Amino acid sequence: MKIKLVSVLLVLISGCTIEAGVNANENLSTSPAQRHSLLNKEKWIHGSVDCKTNQDASVDVYRHDQSSFILRQNKCLTFEAPFIYVLVGERKILVFDTGAMSDTDGFSLYEEIKKAAGAEVISKRDILVIHSHGHSDHYQGDEQFADQSNVTLVGPSAKEMKSYFGFNEWPMGQSTIDLGNRKLTIIPTPGHQEESITIYDHQNKWLLTGDTLYPGMIYIKNWDEYKLSIDRLDKFSKSHKISAILGAHIEMTANPGKIYQIGSIYQPNEAQLDLAVSHLHKLNAALQRSSKAEKIDFDEFKIQPMGLLQKSISNVARWFTQ
Repeated sequence: MKIKLVSVLLVLISGCTIEAGVNANENLSTSPAQRHSLLNKEKWIHGSVDCKTNQDASVDVYRHDQSSFILRQNKCLTFEAPFIYVLVGERKILVFDTGAMSDTDGFSLYEEIKKAAGAEVISKRDILVIHSHGHSDHYQGDEQFADQSNVTLVGPSAKEMKSYFGFNEWPMGQSTIDLGNRKLTIIPTPGHQEESITIYDHQNKWLLTGDTLYPGMIYIKNWDEYKLSIDRLDKFSKSHKISAILGAHIEMTANPGKIYQIGSIYQPNEAQLDLAVSHLHKLNAALQRSSKAEKIDFDEFKIQPMGLLQKSISNVARWFTQ
């Protein structure tokens, strides 16, 4: 019951009126159609006009290499269709977010990961499950890992994440995870939500941003914190190579500046998942120029500050996870 209520509240948050905002596209040098995706994945499963006829798998699994996997859940089963990242080291496996589907949906994320990475790989490694933030479409699969003997499950609450990573002066500082010859850096990035984090994968040079930055409508709960978070990421990118910025959703179409309606179950002409580091630079520049919380439009994503009602609804939803 709590899960369903949280989901309804999140839809209400995203469905509130959106006003026209500042257009920041004039400074972008590359349009969506011109950009080359780092991922060797032309199309993700993207739902159907009539989901009763949809025969796609519950999850679309992309193997980037033998130790890096990206999973997307079926839009006909959850319109959020979140992306889940699985990074394999020599000793541990990281699962970043567990998506919007619980085992009551007849789906096991744990089994899907075991199938993708290989049962032997799973059996010889510990699994660490963490979350980009505490919205319900990012932790529904947690219960599928809870009873596994080789799993450490860090809950999506701010308290649990700060405690596990040892952040004493949140959001300042960074934390490091060693998966075994694969280093990850954890960067606090509050703004979308208070407990939001970003992960940098030193092996692939990926910046995994959750709902902090992705090709879609990004709702900002705390504008000042978000500005500081994006500035931190921008500074980080100046000293670390970023091959791709990978978020948790695709909501934009392949047509510059056009977005699918919230709740869409069919997105046949989607933008690519990965953003470039240049988009981070441009976003930071636009935010630093802004003197107030205001909608900012890019061809590849849109930044939307929450209103008072949206923040209130978000706080009610937050009560269930924090």
